[in-house]
Amino acid sequence: MHDLRAASVQFQHAPGGTGANFSKLTAFVEEAARRDVDLVAFPEMCLTGYWHVRKLDREAVNSLAEPVPGGACTEALRELAAAHEMSIGAGLIERDEHGTLFNSYVVAMPDGRYACHRKLHAFISEHISSGDSYTVFDLPDGTRAGILTCYDNNLIENARITALMGAEVLFAPHQTGGCRSRSPRAMGGIDPALWNNRGEDPEALRREFGGPKGRAWLMRWLPARAHDNGLYVLFSNGVGLDDDEVRTGNAMILDPYGEILAESAEIGDDMVVATLKADELPMSSGRRWLKARRPELYGPLTSRTGSEAAIRSVRFGEEA
Repeated sequence: MHDLRAASVQFQHAPGGTGANFSKLTAFVEEAARRDVDLVAFPEMCLTGYWHVRKLDREAVNSLAEPVPGGACTEALRELAAAHEMSIGAGLIERDEHGTLFNSYVVAMPDGRYACHRKLHAFISEHISSGDSYTVFDLPDGTRAGILTCYDNNLIENARITALMGAEVLFAPHQTGGCRSRSPRAMGGIDPALWNNRGEDPEALRREFGGPKGRAWLMRWLPARAHDNGLYVLFSNGVGLDDDEVRTGNAMILDPYGEILAESAEIGDDMVVATLKADELPMSSGRRWLKARRPELYGPLTSRTGSEAAIRSVRFGEEA
């Protein structure tokens, strides 16, 4: 790895408004270029919109999807990456050659290459399938990068495997915060009226964004993913009203010790920038712990317990 300038973005997408969302992304990329950024992370499904998709029938979801590569958004991302000599990650809905749909995240690189991660734990729509492989790849400077989308990051095994595959930087795109979780102590819904009234009473919304429905929830686990695996983590997120839920932003960049290098406290669209230093990685706790592993003891990790359930059942309480 070499030292890199990285950016992470939070923005409110327009549901189904691919053109408007791409225009907003382009403006952030241009700002990032002015700040000498090498790679920038945008949120999960930020080009298609997210939470409204759960209400769409298959035809409507399919109309938002595109092939990767070859789709309009993917090719535009690749052109933008080449024009600004920057690696750019953004989320969309992918349609493969068999018509199967995925919640995918594309990182377009300035040398024309791209990486595409299919979310491993997809639940937004019964019409969208989960991916079945990890995504680790080389950035143009040789830095190893990985991608885990939203819920993928909640399972510690996914972050560890991505690190074992050599990832040094993790793209962690989300649409989270303000979720109506089934767990009584994990997040919770935010009154949309607070978002709509943010001009008159911004502090009420800031308290929600910084509290247990937003930042405080992230702090329970997100630094651990970076620290325990010796990874730089680019946490990007939606912000504001997303159908009937309010996303909490909190875009941040964490170092391999789990320390926050940069984070947003804004209650609207924002971008944070930090330098990722190569010399922080080798002696970080997570990197040393990877070397101390005893894989011969870990057989139970690959054995089913019998309590596993389909991700939609876990997330929404539906029958598996």
